[in-house]
Amino acid sequence: MLKCNPDSPQLPVRKRALEEGKVIYMAVPKLAEPEPFWRLDPERLDVPFHRAASIKGASTYGQPVALDEMEPIDLVVCGSVAVDREGRRLGKGGGYSDLEFALAVQAGLIGPDTVVATTVHPAQITDPGVIPVTDHDFPLDLIVTPDEVIYTKTTIPRPPGIIDEHLDPDKRRAIPVLADR
Repeated sequence: MLKCNPDSPQLPVRKRALEEGKVIYMAVPKLAEPEPFWRLDPERLDVPFHRAASIKGASTYGQPVALDEMEPIDLVVCGSVAVDREGRRLGKGGGYSDLEFALAVQAGLIGPDTVVATTVHPAQITDPGVIPVTDHDFPLDLIVTPDEVIYTKTTIPRPPGIIDEHLDPDKRRAIPVLADR
């Protein structure tokens, strides 16, 4: 199983995964639905995979699923604005990727053997120590560029799940799966 962010830079990853018969989970934007993920099963899709793998396609052809309807995840592919070779990543700043990860960890869907990867341009790789890390940030195991695959061998700990004191009350109210916490 693959959990992949819905952003366009990872569209080729999602398309390739579907072509290879992999089931994909994509988060509903801003986790705004009670069923916060879409499941894309290539065996159940009757449209071209490039169409289903887009965010619009996932919302149209994907099956909405709750966390308790999901299967364990082998690989997480996330988007990143910047990364370093030690596994630190900087997202777009909304914190949704961190929340998706934490929810999946807490639900037992992401474990210590789940590989976390990102795809970036080489210009997005920065020097170690430039990217700040908090307790809710998850580290990368792999960084893939058009030219290389970087195995980070990160020692940065993964978050144990949702860290309640890091949640903004407005965000908690806006995300149905968090509203009852």
